[in-house]
Amino acid sequence: MLKNVLVGALFATITLTAVGSPQAADQPGKGVTLQPARATWNTGFFQEALVRRGLESLGYQVKSPKDLSNPIFYKSVALGDVDYWTNGWFPSHNGQLPKNFYDDAEAYGYVVKAGGLQGYLVSKRDADKYGISSLADFKRPEVKKAFDKTGDGKADLTACPPGWGCEKIIDHHMKVYGLGEHINPNKATYEAGMASAIAAYRDNEPIFFYTWAPNWTIFKLKPGEDVLWINVPEINPTEAQSTAVERMTVSGVVGSVSDPLKAGFVVSDIRVVANKKFIEKNPAAQAFFEVFTLPLLDINEQNTRMNEGEKGAKDIERHVNEWIAANQETWNGWLDHARQAAK
Repeated sequence: MLKNVLVGALFATITLTAVGSPQAADQPGKGVTLQPARATWNTGFFQEALVRRGLESLGYQVKSPKDLSNPIFYKSVALGDVDYWTNGWFPSHNGQLPKNFYDDAEAYGYVVKAGGLQGYLVSKRDADKYGISSLADFKRPEVKKAFDKTGDGKADLTACPPGWGCEKIIDHHMKVYGLGEHINPNKATYEAGMASAIAAYRDNEPIFFYTWAPNWTIFKLKPGEDVLWINVPEINPTEAQSTAVERMTVSGVVGSVSDPLKAGFVVSDIRVVANKKFIEKNPAAQAFFEVFTLPLLDINEQNTRMNEGEKGAKDIERHVNEWIAANQETWNGWLDHARQAAK
């Protein structure tokens, strides 16, 4: 009799451990292996590493991410060859989606809502001095002269290297606003161009540059303090931008010369994109994607550390550890939410 009681108790204990124990509840992804992807621009590596850590904390085995270009990723996630990435920019990426994409994949949550900002900035002291609020002000002789670094009679703009998507938009702006005779877009290596611009700013020289967010540039040169976002003269979209014209003007931009700002570029939401079949089987992952969000300032700060040399895998892992430690309550809340979704 005693033997039967002991056997029954042992069986109940084993069953509880396998099905209903705290350990099982804390690890809803246990036994599931995931294949993430990652964008080719390193300003997106930090958020990818944080999401990967979150999924690992939920019990998933997460492989090293595959670095993919945008079009290849969107095809791969629709086919199920990869499960997700954290680097979706919408609506900017809409034109790169394969046909019937949303039959097989979807965007979840907001890593940064309206965080994918692009545009032109000018040193604040010179914007104030010359009354610069728009690209059109660079047609004025005194402005061109102040920003002319090469003596060719044109204002020098630190622009995008050949092959970048922003290069075509800047060329479009030079044409449609009649700025070809007034602005000289410098298409050299971007990091070298921005390093030169920062050095010039520290020497009290005027600077004029294109950038995007998240990015280290607007951590080193703070909008509203060091530089100001300026307007395009009017919203005149490229063909690719024409489906998102309303997102080329944005309100609430810190350090803008006006509110709203006519950025001239489509402002995007940064979102997690995942395969639908994967999501259906993994409610904990979906729940984590939906609540995961980062302050733009935190991404800019981490990107700055990468720009200054902390860009190896171990460096990024350390940045993840430090961010979680500084935001432990928020992090734990995200994980608890994901675990609840799996019950």
